[in-house]
Amino acid sequence: MKRIGLAVAGLLFASLFVFFTRPKKPTVAKVADTRPNIVVILADDMGFSDIGCYGSEIHTPNIDYLAGHGIRYTRFYNTSRCCPTRASLLTGLYNQQAGIGNMTDVEDEPGYLGHLAENSVTLAEVLKEAGYHTAMSGKWHVSNTIGQKDPKEQQKWLNHQSYYPIFSPLAQYPTNRGFEKFFGTIWGVVDYHDPFSLVSGTTPIKTVPKNYYHTDAINDTAVAYIKDFSKDSKPFFLYVAENAPHWPLMALPEDIARYKDTYKVGWDTIRARRYRNLVRTGIIDPAKAPLSPRFKNELSWENNPDKEWDAAAMAVHAAMIDRMDQGIGRIIKALKDAGKLDNTLIVFLSDNGASNENCTAYGPGFDRPDQTRTGEKIVYDMKKQVLPGLETSYASIGARWANVANTPYRYWKAESYEGGVHTPMIAFWPKGITVKNGSLSNQLGHVKDFMATFVELAKAQYPLTYKGHAVLPTQGKSIASSFKGIIRPDEALFNEHYGARYVRYDGWKAVSLSNDTTWNLYHINADETEINDVAHKYPDKLNRMVGMWHQWAAANNVYPKPHGK
Repeated sequence: MKRIGLAVAGLLFASLFVFFTRPKKPTVAKVADTRPNIVVILADDMGFSDIGCYGSEIHTPNIDYLAGHGIRYTRFYNTSRCCPTRASLLTGLYNQQAGIGNMTDVEDEPGYLGHLAENSVTLAEVLKEAGYHTAMSGKWHVSNTIGQKDPKEQQKWLNHQSYYPIFSPLAQYPTNRGFEKFFGTIWGVVDYHDPFSLVSGTTPIKTVPKNYYHTDAINDTAVAYIKDFSKDSKPFFLYVAENAPHWPLMALPEDIARYKDTYKVGWDTIRARRYRNLVRTGIIDPAKAPLSPRFKNELSWENNPDKEWDAAAMAVHAAMIDRMDQGIGRIIKALKDAGKLDNTLIVFLSDNGASNENCTAYGPGFDRPDQTRTGEKIVYDMKKQVLPGLETSYASIGARWANVANTPYRYWKAESYEGGVHTPMIAFWPKGITVKNGSLSNQLGHVKDFMATFVELAKAQYPLTYKGHAVLPTQGKSIASSFKGIIRPDEALFNEHYGARYVRYDGWKAVSLSNDTTWNLYHINADETEINDVAHKYPDKLNRMVGMWHQWAAANNVYPKPHGK
């Protein structure tokens, strides 16, 4: 027995000797993923001068913080309207190439599909393939709208008094275009207290809490996504598509109260103050961009019979932006609390200029209710008798205030003049931006440039094919070098939307309004507010510019014929 015990002990010793002296496999150190998180925050129908760091009296300390610790761009462009800009931003293509030349109605033309084209890829699809988490909260508005054939049933559906679960073909929902998570609306216009087409993933949300406010829900969902994604080491892409401050004018009473007296001084006073602020901060050079004439300035504020209503309308518009900024503050805090803020690129911009639309003239129908869920009548008050702000009132700020919101530029949403297409844009990334905090950048940029920029920063590959479809080459160019103060040369830029058109090239801009086939010509580098039309002085220059636009239109699935010469 003793010999057996010694033998067992010997075997055990030999086994341990072999275990501890065997060659060890080399340890492979896990390399940390140092690529930045990317957060895109897109405001809706917000004017060029509607935030504090771009001249406004509106209280936006959180957006101003991003600007003060990042870069403000002075020459950045959108495509003049909600869904076309979203299509271009998401795909890195001009919006007609992406399938949305007009709106989300189905049209039998490649540039006017009304949804993101199958031969395009989204930022979420590309970044997800590169190992990023992807999520979106807010307004989708780049898929075909599915309505009910019976107008009465459509109205009941919009009023939340009938239930149909599908708002768009499911294949076109965000979670089928690269986003792991989505909370928001599939359609565009919303009741901020009880939004139509609200879904989580692809599941409709039938009811919302009593004190629901959509801007808060969008931003709080973004915060929840940040907390969830911060549990692992993968970088994330988050697209926060705000509805604010798009009409209808609906805000919370405490936010409206903050601005109840602000706009009683009238259009001219607010516009002049904003212009002075833009000049003081260097965003505007008065020698190149004098303040353009106010729209319909034949009516003075003193003689305005609707002073009370107009001041209240702009107060609600301001309150909506203020509430959006509060939510952005919570997003910044969530990133900071998670230790992610320094290596997160945040970009903030607007999808187009402020809107001149009179939404009361549209009345209920298509995407606008005529009653609340509980049957209260919604007023579309063209005579300005009912003050805006409540859920039971559909109203908008109108053309004169839109002109103020877009200070110093002319016109507004849907037009190709600077008031429609020139967006404030902020980039914030403490770890990656090396220029001085609060810098201004003169880099000429466009929403289609985000694809190339993010692909570069994420070390991703833009695909040649995706899900069996050949993918169109991206049309944007990276602006990442501008984070280090290196400005790439200007490129030609183009636009078309319902007949409004422009081409910008080599310091010049040819442009026409949506209801006018006549081209105007501006030396845009010296006349940024488009005051002096020199088409008659430089006809050859205009003809060359117009020829460039037609070449672009033919190559980009744009309808060339209905929009004149």
